[in-house]
Amino acid sequence: MLIALALFALWAGSDLSGVSGYSMGPGTVPRLFVSLLILIGAVVTLTGLFVEGPPLESYALRGPLYVVGAIVTFALLIRGARFSIFGAGIRIPEFGLIIATFLAFMIAVMGGTKVRWVESLIAAAAMTVFCVVLFRYLLQLPFPLWPSF
Repeated sequence: MLIALALFALWAGSDLSGVSGYSMGPGTVPRLFVSLLILIGAVVTLTGLFVEGPPLESYALRGPLYVVGAIVTFALLIRGARFSIFGAGIRIPEFGLIIATFLAFMIAVMGGTKVRWVESLIAAAAMTVFCVVLFRYLLQLPFPLWPSF
Protein backbone atom coordinates (compact mmCIF):
# COMPACT_ATOMS: atom_id res chain seq x y z
CA MET A 1 0.00 0.00 0.00
CA LEU A 2 2.86 2.39 0.72
CA ILE A 3 4.35 1.79 -2.72
CA ALA A 4 0.93 2.13 -4.38
CA LEU A 5 0.32 5.41 -2.54
CA ALA A 6 3.77 6.66 -3.57
CA LEU A 7 3.19 5.74 -7.21
CA PHE A 8 -0.14 7.55 -7.14
CA ALA A 9 1.53 10.64 -5.67
CA LEU A 10 4.28 10.42 -8.30
CA TRP A 11 1.64 10.30 -11.04
CA ALA A 12 -0.41 13.13 -9.47
CA GLY A 13 2.65 15.40 -9.31
CA SER A 14 4.05 14.45 -12.70
CA ASP A 15 3.22 17.84 -14.20
CA LEU A 16 5.32 19.68 -11.58
CA SER A 17 8.80 20.65 -12.67
CA GLY A 18 11.74 19.17 -10.81
CA VAL A 19 15.37 20.24 -10.46
CA SER A 20 16.81 22.25 -13.33
CA GLY A 21 20.39 23.31 -12.84
CA TYR A 22 20.82 24.63 -9.32
CA SER A 23 17.20 25.68 -8.81
CA MET A 24 14.58 23.47 -7.23
CA GLY A 25 11.16 23.36 -8.84
CA PRO A 26 7.82 22.81 -7.12
CA GLY A 27 8.04 19.07 -7.78
CA THR A 28 11.44 18.47 -6.18
CA VAL A 29 10.41 17.96 -2.56
CA PRO A 30 7.31 15.88 -3.37
CA ARG A 31 9.45 13.58 -5.56
CA LEU A 32 12.00 13.29 -2.76
CA PHE A 33 9.28 12.26 -0.27
CA VAL A 34 7.72 9.87 -2.79
CA SER A 35 11.13 8.24 -3.32
CA LEU A 36 11.54 7.82 0.43
CA LEU A 37 8.04 6.36 0.70
CA ILE A 38 8.84 3.84 -2.05
CA LEU A 39 12.05 2.90 -0.22
CA ILE A 40 10.24 2.49 3.10
CA GLY A 41 7.50 0.46 1.39
CA ALA A 42 10.10 -1.83 -0.16
CA VAL A 43 11.84 -2.35 3.20
CA VAL A 44 8.53 -3.13 4.94
CA THR A 45 7.56 -5.54 2.14
CA LEU A 46 10.88 -7.38 2.18
CA THR A 47 10.85 -7.56 5.98
CA GLY A 48 7.35 -9.02 5.88
CA LEU A 49 8.36 -11.62 3.33
CA PHE A 50 11.58 -12.82 4.95
CA VAL A 51 11.10 -12.35 8.71
CA GLU A 52 8.86 -14.73 10.64
CA GLY A 53 6.45 -12.82 12.84
CA PRO A 54 3.49 -13.54 15.07
CA PRO A 55 0.32 -14.78 13.38
CA LEU A 56 -2.23 -12.17 12.36
CA GLU A 57 -5.08 -11.63 14.75
CA SER A 58 -8.61 -10.97 13.63
CA TYR A 59 -9.25 -7.48 12.34
CA ALA A 60 -11.57 -5.35 14.43
CA LEU A 61 -13.77 -2.82 12.65
CA ARG A 62 -15.03 -1.05 15.76
CA GLY A 63 -12.09 1.34 16.20
CA PRO A 64 -11.72 2.44 12.56
CA LEU A 65 -15.49 2.89 12.18
CA TYR A 66 -15.71 5.12 15.23
CA VAL A 67 -12.71 7.18 14.10
CA VAL A 68 -14.19 7.67 10.62
CA GLY A 69 -17.50 8.52 12.28
CA ALA A 70 -15.74 11.11 14.43
CA ILE A 71 -14.12 12.70 11.37
CA VAL A 72 -17.44 12.85 9.50
CA THR A 73 -19.18 14.25 12.59
CA PHE A 74 -16.54 16.95 12.96
CA ALA A 75 -16.83 17.88 9.28
CA LEU A 76 -20.63 18.13 9.47
CA LEU A 77 -20.76 20.02 12.76
CA ILE A 78 -17.96 22.56 12.28
CA ARG A 79 -19.65 24.43 9.42
CA GLY A 80 -23.04 22.78 9.17
CA ALA A 81 -24.47 21.09 6.09
CA ARG A 82 -27.49 20.95 3.85
CA PHE A 83 -28.46 17.90 1.84
CA SER A 84 -31.50 16.10 0.56
CA ILE A 85 -32.55 12.50 1.21
CA PHE A 86 -35.48 11.18 -0.83
CA GLY A 87 -36.60 14.73 -1.54
CA ALA A 88 -36.59 15.80 2.10
CA GLY A 89 -34.23 18.68 2.83
CA ILE A 90 -32.05 18.21 5.90
CA ARG A 91 -30.11 21.04 7.51
CA ILE A 92 -27.42 20.53 10.13
CA PRO A 93 -26.65 23.89 11.77
CA GLU A 94 -23.15 25.13 12.52
CA PHE A 95 -22.18 23.88 15.96
CA GLY A 96 -18.82 25.63 15.99
CA LEU A 97 -15.30 24.51 16.78
CA ILE A 98 -15.79 23.89 20.49
CA ILE A 99 -18.75 21.51 20.31
CA ALA A 100 -17.56 19.83 17.08
CA THR A 101 -14.10 19.10 18.52
CA PHE A 102 -15.40 17.83 21.84
CA LEU A 103 -18.01 15.53 20.26
CA ALA A 104 -15.60 14.22 17.62
CA PHE A 105 -13.06 13.35 20.30
CA MET A 106 -15.64 11.58 22.44
CA ILE A 107 -16.96 9.58 19.44
CA ALA A 108 -13.41 8.50 18.58
CA VAL A 109 -12.81 7.44 22.20
CA MET A 110 -15.84 5.14 22.06
CA GLY A 111 -14.01 3.08 19.43
CA GLY A 112 -11.87 1.56 22.17
CA THR A 113 -12.90 -1.51 24.09
CA LYS A 114 -11.93 -0.18 27.52
CA VAL A 115 -13.17 3.40 27.79
CA ARG A 116 -12.23 5.34 30.91
CA TRP A 117 -14.85 8.10 30.88
CA VAL A 118 -13.35 10.55 33.37
CA GLU A 119 -9.96 10.53 31.65
CA SER A 120 -11.66 10.74 28.25
CA LEU A 121 -13.69 13.79 29.27
CA ILE A 122 -10.57 15.52 30.61
CA ALA A 123 -8.62 14.68 27.43
CA ALA A 124 -11.49 15.87 25.24
CA ALA A 125 -11.64 19.18 27.12
CA ALA A 126 -7.87 19.62 26.84
CA MET A 127 -7.93 18.78 23.11
CA THR A 128 -10.77 21.24 22.58
CA VAL A 129 -8.84 24.04 24.30
CA PHE A 130 -5.74 23.14 22.26
CA CYS A 131 -7.71 23.22 18.98
CA VAL A 132 -9.34 26.56 19.81
CA VAL A 133 -6.00 28.15 20.69
CA LEU A 134 -4.25 26.66 17.65
CA PHE A 135 -6.83 27.15 14.93
CA ARG A 136 -8.64 30.27 16.04
CA TYR A 137 -5.93 32.34 17.72
CA LEU A 138 -2.54 31.15 16.43
CA LEU A 139 -3.49 30.26 12.83
CA GLN A 140 -6.37 32.77 12.81
CA LEU A 141 -8.68 30.49 10.83
CA PRO A 142 -12.26 31.79 10.58
CA PHE A 143 -13.92 28.87 12.37
CA PRO A 144 -16.98 29.83 14.41
CA LEU A 145 -16.45 28.95 18.06
CA TRP A 146 -20.06 28.47 19.13
CA PRO A 147 -23.30 27.36 17.43
CA SER A 148 -25.15 29.77 15.18
CA PHE A 149 -28.70 28.50 14.92
